[in-house]
Amino acid sequence: MPVSSPAMYAGTAAGDAEGRGCGQRGGVPQLLRTQWIPVGLIVLAVVVDLVTPHDVTSAPLLMAAPVAAAPLCGVRGIIGVGITAMVVHAFLARVDGTFGWRAGVANQITLAAVTALAVLIHRALRRQDARARRAQHVAAVAQQAVLPRPPSRLGDLHIDARYVPAESEALIGGDLYVVQSTPFGIRVMVGDVRGKGLGAVSAVSADLGAFRYAADEAEDLPQLVARLERALLREGGRRGGQQQEEGFTTALIAEFSADLETVRVVNRGHPPPLILDAEGRASLLEASEEAPPLGMSDLGVWSSPVDSFPFPAGSTLLCYTDGVTESRDAAGRFYDPVARLPLVLGRRALSGGRVTPGQILDALILDVRRHLGGRPQDDQAMLALHRAPPGPGPAASPA
Repeated sequence: MPVSSPAMYAGTAAGDAEGRGCGQRGGVPQLLRTQWIPVGLIVLAVVVDLVTPHDVTSAPLLMAAPVAAAPLCGVRGIIGVGITAMVVHAFLARVDGTFGWRAGVANQITLAAVTALAVLIHRALRRQDARARRAQHVAAVAQQAVLPRPPSRLGDLHIDARYVPAESEALIGGDLYVVQSTPFGIRVMVGDVRGKGLGAVSAVSADLGAFRYAADEAEDLPQLVARLERALLREGGRRGGQQQEEGFTTALIAEFSADLETVRVVNRGHPPPLILDAEGRASLLEASEEAPPLGMSDLGVWSSPVDSFPFPAGSTLLCYTDGVTESRDAAGRFYDPVARLPLVLGRRALSGGRVTPGQILDALILDVRRHLGGRPQDDQAMLALHRAPPGPGPAASPA
């Protein structure tokens, strides 16, 4: 899971922008060309002044130009826009013959004051931007600590993961994944804790800690699930309140056989995973018996049925949270990865040949976003585990 560190340059971003002109600030999306807004306002002011009677002034448009430059330009750029607006105003007033104390000098003083105000606004925005970048950097470090990237390879199993937060400012939420090599085989958990914010992050940390310990100790999946259940109940008891009464985690727990020929799955209230075979066909691994999320054993006792599925060479096990399957389009239709992924990956394979686990996840992210028509409404955690086919050459994923 790539982790960005946007604040790595936060210490220099504000300082660099201070002396730059308009359109040179790196933080502005250049494709939008928004730096031309102040220039456009000045041009519009000239046009308005030329096509209207002499007693109609375009000074308000000129005053808006340095204010518009505040978030888009550096200090020199803002001052340049302000001086340009003052020169243009003086010229237009002279042409109209209206440059006097009221229509000329007063407007010039106002333009100078607005330019100074725009510089102050710019400096305040830069400080706020630097603070936000530092906060994002801290969040990125916390993400690496709480939800580290899984190993890229364990034997013949190639692994990749992605985390897509619902909020662009957040880097981690209540979704989780973990892959661990244990004495009993490679074990995996993908989950989604109830709640949002720091409470959810704390619950994720507790879930991951419990899994890492139990995965090395439990001899089979039912024992592993039972230990996770007890750990979550203890954690809820320590927190008390609503977390004790309503805290739970939907979880998908999988275990690969030593030869990787079989994957065993326990599903506790989580969206079922799917397997993409070497030909790109998708099959949903549905549980034989429904079971509630982890952390709800106080309400009753449920078994943890283990379902076994073949996992032939060249296949990819794809796990995800409900942020993927509960994504709806404008018509209210849920996203269906079983139907969509073979089509999407088929197009990618035709255009680029072999598809890696990371490319599968990237294609899934883009397709879900197209289905939604925008940003996700819920966090999305995704994990792809690909069994390399026999023979020389790099591992390939289904095409």
